[in-house]
Amino acid sequence: MDRIDAQIITLLQEDASLGLNEIASAVNLSPTPCWRRIQRLREEGVIRKQVVLCDPAKLNLGLTAFVMIRASQHNDAWTARFLKGVATVPEIVEIYRMSGEVDYLLKVVVPDIAGYDSVYKRLIKVAELLDVSASFAMEVVKQTTALPLDHAVMSGKARASARTE
Repeated sequence: MDRIDAQIITLLQEDASLGLNEIASAVNLSPTPCWRRIQRLREEGVIRKQVVLCDPAKLNLGLTAFVMIRASQHNDAWTARFLKGVATVPEIVEIYRMSGEVDYLLKVVVPDIAGYDSVYKRLIKVAELLDVSASFAMEVVKQTTALPLDHAVMSGKARASARTE
Protein backbone atom coordinates (compact mmCIF):
# COMPACT_ATOMS: atom_id res chain seq x y z
CA MET A 1 0.00 0.00 0.00
CA ASP A 2 1.37 3.37 -0.94
CA ARG A 3 0.51 6.95 -0.02
CA ILE A 4 -2.14 7.26 -2.77
CA ASP A 5 -3.88 4.05 -1.66
CA ALA A 6 -3.89 5.43 1.89
CA GLN A 7 -5.39 8.73 0.67
CA ILE A 8 -8.13 6.84 -1.20
CA ILE A 9 -8.93 4.73 1.85
CA THR A 10 -8.94 7.81 4.09
CA LEU A 11 -11.48 9.49 1.81
CA LEU A 12 -13.68 6.38 1.60
CA GLN A 13 -13.55 5.81 5.36
CA GLU A 14 -14.81 9.35 5.84
CA ASP A 15 -17.52 9.18 3.15
CA ALA A 16 -18.02 6.02 1.09
CA SER A 17 -20.62 7.78 -1.05
CA LEU A 18 -17.99 9.93 -2.78
CA GLY A 19 -18.00 9.58 -6.53
CA LEU A 20 -15.04 8.23 -8.46
CA ASN A 21 -14.30 11.62 -10.02
CA GLU A 22 -14.22 13.29 -6.59
CA ILE A 23 -11.83 10.68 -5.22
CA ALA A 24 -9.60 10.77 -8.30
CA SER A 25 -9.40 14.56 -8.18
CA ALA A 26 -8.58 14.56 -4.45
CA VAL A 27 -5.65 12.14 -4.94
CA ASN A 28 -4.46 13.72 -8.22
CA LEU A 29 -5.26 10.75 -10.46
CA SER A 30 -7.45 10.38 -13.49
CA PRO A 31 -10.58 8.28 -12.88
CA THR A 32 -9.39 5.06 -14.57
CA PRO A 33 -6.22 4.51 -12.51
CA CYS A 34 -8.13 5.55 -9.38
CA TRP A 35 -10.87 3.01 -10.18
CA ARG A 36 -8.20 0.31 -10.69
CA ARG A 37 -6.69 1.07 -7.31
CA ILE A 38 -10.08 0.90 -5.59
CA GLN A 39 -10.82 -2.42 -7.34
CA ARG A 40 -7.44 -3.82 -6.27
CA LEU A 41 -8.06 -2.73 -2.68
CA ARG A 42 -11.41 -4.57 -2.81
CA GLU A 43 -9.90 -7.70 -4.39
CA GLU A 44 -7.12 -7.77 -1.77
CA GLY A 45 -9.70 -7.49 1.01
CA VAL A 46 -8.44 -4.13 2.26
CA ILE A 47 -11.87 -2.70 1.52
CA ARG A 48 -14.22 -5.35 2.91
CA LYS A 49 -17.56 -3.62 2.27
CA GLN A 50 -19.32 -0.28 2.23
CA VAL A 51 -22.12 0.42 4.65
CA VAL A 52 -24.41 3.14 5.96
CA LEU A 53 -23.84 4.21 9.56
CA CYS A 54 -27.04 5.04 11.43
CA ASP A 55 -27.64 7.13 14.53
CA PRO A 56 -28.67 4.65 17.26
CA ALA A 57 -30.67 7.26 19.19
CA LYS A 58 -32.79 8.04 16.12
CA LEU A 59 -33.55 4.32 15.86
CA ASN A 60 -34.64 4.14 19.52
CA LEU A 61 -31.40 2.42 20.55
CA GLY A 62 -30.25 4.88 23.19
CA LEU A 63 -28.52 2.43 25.54
CA THR A 64 -25.18 0.77 24.80
CA ALA A 65 -24.06 -2.02 27.09
CA PHE A 66 -20.69 -3.73 27.17
CA VAL A 67 -21.29 -7.25 28.40
CA MET A 68 -18.46 -9.30 29.84
CA ILE A 69 -18.86 -13.07 29.64
CA ARG A 70 -16.88 -15.66 31.54
CA ALA A 71 -17.34 -19.10 30.02
CA SER A 72 -18.17 -22.09 32.18
CA GLN A 73 -16.24 -24.35 29.80
CA HIS A 74 -13.43 -23.96 27.33
CA ASN A 75 -14.01 -26.56 24.64
CA ASP A 76 -15.05 -26.60 21.00
CA ALA A 77 -18.62 -27.78 21.64
CA TRP A 78 -19.31 -25.00 24.17
CA THR A 79 -17.73 -22.38 21.92
CA ALA A 80 -19.74 -23.49 18.89
CA ARG A 81 -23.00 -23.44 20.89
CA PHE A 82 -22.21 -20.01 22.35
CA LEU A 83 -21.21 -18.43 19.03
CA LYS A 84 -24.23 -19.89 17.24
CA GLY A 85 -26.54 -18.58 19.96
CA VAL A 86 -25.16 -15.04 20.19
CA ALA A 87 -25.19 -14.72 16.39
CA THR A 88 -29.00 -14.90 16.52
CA VAL A 89 -29.35 -11.86 18.83
CA PRO A 90 -29.51 -8.75 16.61
CA GLU A 91 -28.95 -6.37 19.54
CA ILE A 92 -25.45 -7.82 19.93
CA VAL A 93 -23.56 -5.78 17.34
CA GLU A 94 -19.97 -6.72 18.19
CA ILE A 95 -18.37 -9.77 19.81
CA TYR A 96 -14.74 -10.06 20.84
CA ARG A 97 -12.93 -13.09 22.25
CA MET A 98 -10.65 -11.69 24.92
CA SER A 99 -7.52 -12.54 26.82
CA GLY A 100 -7.44 -12.22 30.59
CA GLU A 101 -10.25 -12.81 33.07
CA VAL A 102 -13.10 -12.14 30.64
CA ASP A 103 -13.61 -14.62 27.79
CA TYR A 104 -15.94 -12.55 25.59
CA LEU A 105 -16.85 -8.87 25.36
CA LEU A 106 -20.14 -8.05 23.65
CA LYS A 107 -21.37 -4.66 22.53
CA VAL A 108 -25.15 -4.52 22.83
CA VAL A 109 -27.44 -1.72 21.65
CA VAL A 110 -30.98 -1.54 23.05
CA PRO A 111 -33.65 1.07 23.75
CA ASP A 112 -33.38 0.91 27.55
CA ILE A 113 -32.71 -1.29 30.60
CA ALA A 114 -35.77 -3.42 29.86
CA GLY A 115 -34.31 -4.05 26.40
CA TYR A 116 -31.03 -5.09 27.98
CA ASP A 117 -32.88 -7.41 30.36
CA SER A 118 -34.52 -9.09 27.38
CA VAL A 119 -31.11 -9.64 25.75
CA TYR A 120 -29.71 -10.92 29.06
CA LYS A 121 -32.51 -13.48 29.38
CA ARG A 122 -31.81 -14.74 25.85
CA LEU A 123 -28.08 -14.73 26.45
CA ILE A 124 -28.18 -16.96 29.53
CA LYS A 125 -30.15 -19.56 27.55
CA VAL A 126 -27.49 -19.77 24.82
CA ALA A 127 -24.90 -21.77 26.79
CA GLU A 128 -23.84 -22.35 30.37
CA LEU A 129 -22.06 -19.20 31.55
CA LEU A 130 -19.87 -18.78 34.63
CA ASP A 131 -20.50 -15.05 34.87
CA VAL A 132 -22.26 -12.27 32.98
CA SER A 133 -21.71 -8.65 33.91
CA ALA A 134 -22.46 -5.44 32.08
CA SER A 135 -21.39 -1.83 32.06
CA PHE A 136 -23.53 0.84 30.44
CA ALA A 137 -22.11 3.69 28.37
CA MET A 138 -22.94 7.07 29.86
CA GLU A 139 -21.55 9.11 26.97
CA VAL A 140 -19.83 8.47 23.66
CA VAL A 141 -16.56 10.39 23.87
CA LYS A 142 -15.02 9.12 20.63
CA GLN A 143 -16.53 6.88 17.99
CA THR A 144 -15.09 6.16 14.59
CA THR A 145 -15.07 3.37 12.09
CA ALA A 146 -11.99 4.81 10.37
CA LEU A 147 -8.86 2.76 10.94
CA PRO A 148 -5.48 4.50 11.34
CA LEU A 149 -3.41 4.05 8.18
CA ASP A 150 0.06 5.16 9.30
CA HIS A 151 1.05 1.53 9.94
CA ALA A 152 -0.18 0.35 6.54
CA VAL A 153 1.75 2.71 4.31
CA MET A 154 5.17 1.40 3.35
CA SER A 155 8.02 3.67 2.42
CA GLY A 156 9.46 3.37 -1.09
CA LYS A 157 12.47 1.41 0.20
CA ALA A 158 10.26 -0.97 2.21
CA ARG A 159 8.01 -1.58 -0.85
CA ALA A 160 11.02 -2.28 -3.06
CA SER A 161 12.52 -4.68 -0.52
CA ALA A 162 9.16 -6.44 0.00
CA ARG A 163 8.90 -7.02 -3.76
CA THR A 164 12.34 -8.66 -3.91
CA GLU A 165 11.69 -11.03 -1.01
